Amino acid sequence: MNFTDEHWRRVAKTIVASRRIDEIEETELAPGGKVTYQFSSRGHELAQVLMAEHLDHPHDCATVYYRSRPFVLHAGMTYQEAFSGPLARAYSRNGGRDIGVVHNLPPRKNITVLPTSGDVGAQYTPAAGWAHAILYRSNVLNEESWQQNISVCLAGDASVATNGFWSAITMATTLSLPMIFLIEDNQFGISVRGNFQTPGGNIAKNMGSMRNLIILDGDGANPESALDLTSKAVDYARKKSKPVLLHLSVPRICGHSGADSQAYKTKEEREAEQLRDPIPQLKAFCIEKGIYTEESWSALQLEVETEVRTACEAALAEPEPDTATVSTHVFFDGNSVQTVGGAYAENKQNTIAISTPENGQRVNLIEAVKRTLASELTSSDRVLVFGEDVGIKGGVHGATMDLQVKFGESRVFDTSLSEEGIIGRSLGLAYAGLIPIPEIQFRKYLDPAMEHINDCGTIRWRTNNAFAAPMIVRIPVGYSKRTGDPWHSVSGEAIFAHTIGWKVAFPSNAQDAAGLLRAAIRGNDPAFFLEHRNLLDTPSGRGAYPGDDYVLPFGVGNIITEGTKATIVTWGDMVYRAKEAVEQLGESVEIIDLRTIIPWDEAMVLNSIKKTNRCLIVHEDGITNGFGAEISATITQKAFSYLDAPVMRVAMKDIPVPYNKILMAAVVPTSEEVASALRELLAY
Repeated sequence: MNFTDEHWRRVAKTIVASRRIDEIEETELAPGGKVTYQFSSRGHELAQVLMAEHLDHPHDCATVYYRSRPFVLHAGMTYQEAFSGPLARAYSRNGGRDIGVVHNLPPRKNITVLPTSGDVGAQYTPAAGWAHAILYRSNVLNEESWQQNISVCLAGDASVATNGFWSAITMATTLSLPMIFLIEDNQFGISVRGNFQTPGGNIAKNMGSMRNLIILDGDGANPESALDLTSKAVDYARKKSKPVLLHLSVPRICGHSGADSQAYKTKEEREAEQLRDPIPQLKAFCIEKGIYTEESWSALQLEVETEVRTACEAALAEPEPDTATVSTHVFFDGNSVQTVGGAYAENKQNTIAISTPENGQRVNLIEAVKRTLASELTSSDRVLVFGEDVGIKGGVHGATMDLQVKFGESRVFDTSLSEEGIIGRSLGLAYAGLIPIPEIQFRKYLDPAMEHINDCGTIRWRTNNAFAAPMIVRIPVGYSKRTGDPWHSVSGEAIFAHTIGWKVAFPSNAQDAAGLLRAAIRGNDPAFFLEHRNLLDTPSGRGAYPGDDYVLPFGVGNIITEGTKATIVTWGDMVYRAKEAVEQLGESVEIIDLRTIIPWDEAMVLNSIKKTNRCLIVHEDGITNGFGAEISATITQKAFSYLDAPVMRVAMKDIPVPYNKILMAAVVPTSEEVASALRELLAY
């Protein structure tokens, strides 16, 4: 980029405005109780705004953090929005739902600012995912507008100690992603000094042996140095498709937040930081270069003061958010499509047409999953299937066998061994309009990614429907016919049910698996698709493949057997334990297979209770706070007068699944246990 005087004038105006906004918040709005969370960017402005000025391609993207307001201002956020966010007013970027410095911004000046997380380090892997999408959409889909775009991750020096940083570095270097890691190093993580985050306190000096990574290191408060390094970083990433670590030293003139007195810094340190303030340096530079005079700089400050004050007054005059809308946008409502994220935002999603299932070949549940993945990969070039061992090996359970051979390594691919990286990458891919279907090999293995899982489910709500990240996370769960153990046999659907914004499918047979997986892929929300290990290739889970057009909507249960004396509510492998129990007793018992946990078919369950007047809930997950407790509470609240007996539950003991098969059989609910509970219920 040929950086002209006009570029410098734009940079200067944003920096002066950002500083003034910080000062007004610090000295007026926060002390007055109008702003409750105040995070200033004083000292960081120059590095951020110079980077934003360089991002001029239509699909350039950035992930940011709580100190990134200068960058977001230069990307197109208005001064009024900058105030209304911390003020939690109705017209803020998130409508008062999230902290004002947890930014998001659909493209206004080319830059897409992806939704910020409140978790330190969570911005890295989504940025890598967007960079991956740049390569896919430009090289595989041949979309010209995506060529030579880049992804930038803004982060503080303390965040380089997180899993997210190392996961993203691994992805960026092994895949040669067009990505910049902009590390704004102020040498403090709140009060903790930089040498606690990385040896020697400078991540750039420690990364020299990292192959395929361009490393740039210098002063982010000096205009000439910061411009030179930023320009080089953008050129490397944009023109050579190389990942760049851009480490810029900046002063943190403010405290970590408005509540931080910085008592942990010496007087000399604070004075040294003041001397490195980028604004006096920028002013001197601009006057020396003839970009401004003393008079025109004063005029700039006056102009900014007027505009910022006007914006502040406008933000203060905004109404409070409407409480009637606070529960909207948890899930896609079928009408209001998000601005950014998923195929729906670009009108490229296959429709959900509910159809009658075909009576096709009888297949195992895992084969139904594989066929559905293949048909959706065929029908949409935006679908990507990936995870550990899903490529040549075909998945540790065989669900992706031969899919890479048929669809190629760009569509079906292996990842590094990082669940945080798998799900974080999925976020970036989804934001960029693709349909990611990551596989997590077992439920317990998802634990390192729970930060992203929780973030993903609340994105639509937190951004007031500006962004969404629909993805389908496939996870084999539960014990297997061969063995159990605490690491591979976790069921754990209650945790997913309590994870806001996620749909949860738990099919018990091949036909339902095909229909629900296709519904999830063609939907517009993140969804967990749980595949019970004991049903993957056993007779119980087999069924007729319903065809490549069959869609089974979420929230529709299935009455397995009709009855009049009691209702059993269950899902997954426990459906078959319930059937065996009812056959043992020979009683008229209605069995409901919920098929999906979120949403669950409340109406079907309540209608059955009103007929049978008794209910037994059976699930494999632990009994305390298991999802059966939610069903029981709902029945008690909404159908209490119909009950002739207490609602009963049969579930796992509150312990991990044992490895020894005899011990496992003693804790996983058996048909005999279900039958015993059913006898007690009928005799009440």
